[in-house]
Amino acid sequence: MKLLTYRIGDRVSFGVLSSDGVIDGAETLGGEATSIRQLLERDLTGRLERLSAGREATHSLAEIEYLPPVPDPAKILCVGVNYVDHREETGHSEKPEHPTIFSRFADTQVGHERPVVHPPNTRQLDYEGEVAIVIGRHVSVIETDADARAAIAGLSCYNDLSVRDWQLHNSQWLPGKNFRGVGSFGPYLVTLDEFDDLGSVRLTTRVNGELRQDATLDQLVFDFTAILGYVTGFTSLAPGDVIATGTPGGVGLVAKPPRLLVPGDVTEIEVSGVGVLRNEVVAAPEDRR
Repeated sequence: MKLLTYRIGDRVSFGVLSSDGVIDGAETLGGEATSIRQLLERDLTGRLERLSAGREATHSLAEIEYLPPVPDPAKILCVGVNYVDHREETGHSEKPEHPTIFSRFADTQVGHERPVVHPPNTRQLDYEGEVAIVIGRHVSVIETDADARAAIAGLSCYNDLSVRDWQLHNSQWLPGKNFRGVGSFGPYLVTLDEFDDLGSVRLTTRVNGELRQDATLDQLVFDFTAILGYVTGFTSLAPGDVIATGTPGGVGLVAKPPRLLVPGDVTEIEVSGVGVLRNEVVAAPEDRR
């Protein structure tokens, strides 16, 4: 099942992708949940799937504005340098004992087909295609692959767009990862039952149609179980929490010469079984002529 959050007019809702549009989830459930986060908190995913079967679309996709699948997560955690080739291109030759974890804020996220405003105070905006995990239940301990699968509601596409000079001001990456609206998430949350072999899930990044990143999840340094095991060692996770699991090699900063984003560039993050997350970089208002 593919879930999405959307705006139509002044109303925000969520729904199920169908062959002819989106089936409104709040309407289908009679108001039992009004968001994907509530859907997960109240364990209504199975009920929504059953009730959606055979229903006609409430809206066409042309009518809606995509929002991040979970616009209001309590936590957004990201894993740094978590693919072998990305570690190599950034000079990290040895496998670390523990994953690198940093946080994002919810207001850094925009949805599919929404513009990403290039911050006026940098020339180093970079793409990072990633696979995002969305948590489906309250968890405080993850020890096995079965524990991890039980904790994950589904997967989505993520562009952990990074302002490199601010990221590298010091050893703490948080500033460069948290410019408002500089990061994208979506278009869909695809429930985990749609993925039999997680290691074969393919992640690609294109800029203006040109392939820049290409990897499968079996190339992760720390797989989903290891990530969740480490994270639950210091914090509990709740339904709707988001974990971006790292970007593969091919980022713009380390290319020779660097290939950083400028207004007019279009990024596309594709995850097999999920879809394509597309965003155009636009100039900040004061930079427009």
